[in-house]
Parts: sequence; structure tokens; C-alpha cells
Amino acid sequence: MITLALLHPTQLVPIQHWSFESKSLIHIGRSSDNDVIIYSAVVSRHHAELWQNSSGWMMINFGANGTYVDDEPIIQKSVVDNMIFRLGISGPKLQIYTKELASKFAKQIDMLSRKEINTVNVFDKNEFTDEDFTQTDFD
Repeated sequence: MITLALLHPTQLVPIQHWSFESKSLIHIGRSSDNDVIIYSAVVSRHHAELWQNSSGWMMINFGANGTYVDDEPIIQKSVVDNMIFRLGISGPKLQIYTKELASKFAKQIDMLSRKEINTVNVFDKNEFTDEDFTQTDFD
């Protein structure tokens, strides 16, 4: 099993994931015929592929804006568990999980995505009065 997680743009937390139990070739890109579809202007229609061989997973770049691991462009690279790669120099980051970790991670992401997100109102209606503000606060 392999799982790919799209990471939040400013934090290294997953916001979406894709898990594959039995696929040995995974297509990544902007086009709807990919297995992993990423909507971003810097992502090519068919940006990258992951393919499984006898020694593990490999990644190959097809994107016009490149694929980067550790801020270095790659053409082809062996996949390492927990590896983070970026589609384009400033594009979206994804993390790869392989083996049992992928299954565990996918279940955790699924649970988190089903939870309700609570927001906090920082301006409780009874917390401030008109006297707390003066006209100069708004000039």
C-alpha cells in the first residue's frame, strides 16, 4: 500500500490523501485522468508518476515546472517512506507513506476529515462595550 498526502501550504499537516492498495503505477497531475489530481497553475496536466518495481517505488518527473525533493530538482528518484516532494519550485507539497504506515495514516486522516472543526469567536458580544473604543482607534 502507498498513501500520498497533500500538505497544507504553510504547515506540514495533511489536508487531503489518496491511498492505493494494489496499483503499481500512479499518475499525478492537474488533468482529471490522473490518479492524484492536484488543481494548481504550476502543476502540469501529467506532472509525475510513481511506479513500483522489485526494489520499491520510483518517482519520475514529467512536469514542465519540475518536481523537487529537498529543494533539488529530480528527474527520477527512489521513493523513501515519509518523503516530501513538491510539484514545481513553489507548488504544492505532498508526502509519501509506504508499507503499514500508509494504512495507519490513511485511517487517521479519514477520522480527522470527519471531525467537525470548531471556530472560536474572539469578539464575544458581551466582552466589549462602546467605552472600550474611541474614535481615534478607527482613524
